[in-house]
Amino acid sequence: MPTAEELKARIEQALPGARVVVEDLTGGGDHFRAEVVSERFDGLSRIDQHKLVYDIFGDEIGGPIHALSIKTSTPGGDR
Repeated sequence: MPTAEELKARIEQALPGARVVVEDLTGGGDHFRAEVVSERFDGLSRIDQHKLVYDIFGDEIGGPIHALSIKTSTPGGDR
């Protein structure tokens, strides 16, 4: 099972410079919440921002990572 720290590291690797907080919601390693602040999201719709994060994990979503709740924003906040 992945850990919150592993998910955080993978997001940070895929989105250099991002501020990332990942929480294991159940302690079981399969339900997570991620908050990601990245300049990469600038100009993207909320759906595209979330897709960018989900794509980091590919087929793991719905498998080892049963659920991933995402909150995204840019360093300047929501625009």
